[in-house]
Amino acid sequence: MYSNKVRKRRGLTQAAVRHTLRNMSAITIKVNGRTHTLDVDPTTPLLYVLADDLDLRGAKFGCGLGQCGACTVIVKGQSIRSCITPMEAVDGAEITTLEGLGTIQKPHPLQKAFIEEGAAQCGFCLNGVIMTAKAFLDKKPKATDEEIQQALSNVLCRCFTHVRMFRAIKKAGQEMAR
Repeated sequence: MYSNKVRKRRGLTQAAVRHTLRNMSAITIKVNGRTHTLDVDPTTPLLYVLADDLDLRGAKFGCGLGQCGACTVIVKGQSIRSCITPMEAVDGAEITTLEGLGTIQKPHPLQKAFIEEGAAQCGFCLNGVIMTAKAFLDKKPKATDEEIQQALSNVLCRCFTHVRMFRAIKKAGQEMAR
């Protein structure tokens, strides 16, 4: 079931692969509007399934501990860390990834605002910032600067484009409120 490339990347031995294959379960998830039923070990992190099985690259592997936010996706309106979320926890859930927000022709207001404000630099944190902001703005589009800062306080960014990011999020919130 696992390719050699995936097995090596995850550091799995042949014995671990055999153990995993014995513990496979059919898990159904709906990602960006498309339903997928996958035979996976229920303890497999959601991030691995998104990247390896569904070829979605918006969510990134960062710290692997759920602390940096690079792997953020939205489940049931909440931003979650997909690197520490086991597949069994999302069985039957609807999941939105960065790829599910908008298109090149019709970007989501957040994506549009980030482009207009030049709010991206290195891109490492971008998925976490946008997905966290999306879940937050869906609940509170007219947020204050302090509320936006609080909502994003658990997403690690080191390139210091915070001012432009906050400006873009505020702009997107105003558009979403209309």
